Amino acid sequence: MGAKNSKAGEKKGPATIQNRKASFDYHFEDTVEAGIVLIGSEVKSLFLGRANLTDAYCIVKDDELWLHNLDIEPYEFAHKFGHERRRTRKLLMHRKEIDQLRRKSEEKGLALVPYKIYFKDGKAKVGIALGRGKKTYDKRETIKARDEKRELERG
Repeated sequence: MGAKNSKAGEKKGPATIQNRKASFDYHFEDTVEAGIVLIGSEVKSLFLGRANLTDAYCIVKDDELWLHNLDIEPYEFAHKFGHERRRTRKLLMHRKEIDQLRRKSEEKGLALVPYKIYFKDGKAKVGIALGRGKKTYDKRETIKARDEKRELERG
């Protein structure tokens, strides 16, 4: 079913920012969704898809979940002193969920990796994966499977 009154070149909504490198470097064991505390110019930049999740990571500190190294470009129409690009941002989750993530992330080899940012009901959300780091041979297998899939699609 198509959207009513949509035109061919018109943008349909906010961009989803993906961290493709995360799925290449980690096996995702579990995923959760968290809200994120932002200021106005950051929301506008995210809406336009101007952010980079490549170096971002999450930690639990003092019973709160924090997102580090998320790079959000300054919004060009905001005033001169908009926001810091790589400031630490607080993530919003229930206390029980944060405690559960902390217990799981303390296991050997598990990390909290943000893998996407998207908008849901007008609010910015961060998809967080509990990931186990891949070994080099796992990465080679991933590349091989992707290349085989491409060859099959080509014909």
